[in-house]
Amino acid sequence: MNALLKFSKAVDWLNGQIGKYVIWLILASTLISAINAVVRKAFNVGSNAFLEVQWYLFAASFMLASAYTLLNGEHVKIDVISSKLSKRAQIWIDVFGFTFFLTPVCLAILWYGIPFFLKGYHTGEMSSNAGGLIRWPVYLMMPLGFGLILLQGWSELIKRLAFLQGLIDDPTVKKIEKTAEEDLAEAIRQLAEAKSKTA
Repeated sequence: MNALLKFSKAVDWLNGQIGKYVIWLILASTLISAINAVVRKAFNVGSNAFLEVQWYLFAASFMLASAYTLLNGEHVKIDVISSKLSKRAQIWIDVFGFTFFLTPVCLAILWYGIPFFLKGYHTGEMSSNAGGLIRWPVYLMMPLGFGLILLQGWSELIKRLAFLQGLIDDPTVKKIEKTAEEDLAEAIRQLAEAKSKTA
């Protein structure tokens, strides 16, 4: 189990790092969208490439951040029944879900998604829109994203099995950490208090 927990920790680190930086794709998509809108209105000039690249960036951010969402327990869950069960029963429901739902679905999507990406890559498939982009980079997001979700699902499964064996603390309890904004607000508050005491 120790080797599996090391694997789980490595997957958590990988998806944690990806999650930290994928937010920049949203910013890039937003800026491209804004620039495209301004150029269209001001100069009556537009490009399908600008539209498609913002779609590509948004698709990449969504697919790559999905595993990060699972890592942080922010995925959609319906807890109407499970919230009334014991913690061990909730963990067993997660084990069942990761084993019999998440894993087969991810494997099926990888089974069909990898050849789909490879076909687009080898043929150099282009968008049918005038001035559109090459398609394989966005096709890559499907197997890459679901590959990361699969790895994170296995990591979560390992942690739940380790918890059931009493090897680790409850992996479903969120570790509350202050955001950068909260740290800044706290520093400003402390500075204001210090100034008021000296005045």
